[in-house]
Amino acid sequence: MADAVVFDMDGVLVESEHLWERLWTAFAAERGKQWGPEQTKSCQGMSAPEWAAFLTEFAGAGDSAADTERTVVDGMIKALEDGEIELLPGALEMITDAAARGPIALASSAPRRVIDAVLAHHGVDHHFKATVSSAEVPRGKPSPDVYLAAADKLGVPAADCLAVEDSSNGLRAAAAAGMTVVAIPNPGYPPAADALAGAAHRAADHDDVRRYLLSRLAESSQLTESSQSKEGDRA
Repeated sequence: MADAVVFDMDGVLVESEHLWERLWTAFAAERGKQWGPEQTKSCQGMSAPEWAAFLTEFAGAGDSAADTERTVVDGMIKALEDGEIELLPGALEMITDAAARGPIALASSAPRRVIDAVLAHHGVDHHFKATVSSAEVPRGKPSPDVYLAAADKLGVPAADCLAVEDSSNGLRAAAAAGMTVVAIPNPGYPPAADALAGAAHRAADHDDVRRYLLSRLAESSQLTESSQSKEGDRA
């Protein structure tokens, strides 16, 4: 049973992981360094200040971490405006149907500027009762901080939340928060076996996720209705 859902954004709601990688690679290349899959893997799940510090040190060209972050985030906003960041197939139905059953939140490694722009651009921002960027908590994923903050903003215990994730560090973060984890593996960046092992359900696609969420939220709703009915009978 569950009372709320917390979604990741990159790779769960929108197809954008490859754009982060493209921008990190370009930033490094412009400074004479070759960014590769290992660097991308290291950065996935990091908050913006964390990956900006990593990229700045890797590039070694004397940029400040703040300037590095601004350059990459500007690139993501441009990609959004150019139509490169689309909702994944089935994501809209997943969001709207889950929000109709219970409160939903977002727990993302993306910076606040990107979160707000993406949700507004696709007209889904009003569905979310809370959104948290990992830049707004002490530690990024795989630490549970961003998920715990999202649950706190919803006013729902983390143990009573479902979490939808695609990446290794995201799956680890949600599990560490004590949430029931739904994995929707990203084929381009497949999660590690140990991260998948912490998921209660491994979904084949977004419709699979949607049906699973509704079944769990429906159970919670039915239980509440049944409890209220029994209390009314006793009264």
